[in-house]
Amino acid sequence: MLTGRKPGFGHRISHSHRRTSRRFDPNIQRKRYWLASEGRHVRLTLSAAAVKTVDSIGIEAAVARIRARGVKI
Repeated sequence: MLTGRKPGFGHRISHSHRRTSRRFDPNIQRKRYWLASEGRHVRLTLSAAAVKTVDSIGIEAAVARIRARGVKI
């Protein structure tokens, strides 16, 4: 929700160097934060990097960024 992280794509390469498609999924977590300005909890779907971003900028600023992207919380 915060960073817009999506899966990446690439190839599995076997010992014989044959290539088949694979997917690199982001480390997605569901976290629950207390939003003091609204007096309620919000549940966010975040990547591990976005969890660190919320810890550094604060939940209020993070929710403002998410809402600026047009995501309803």
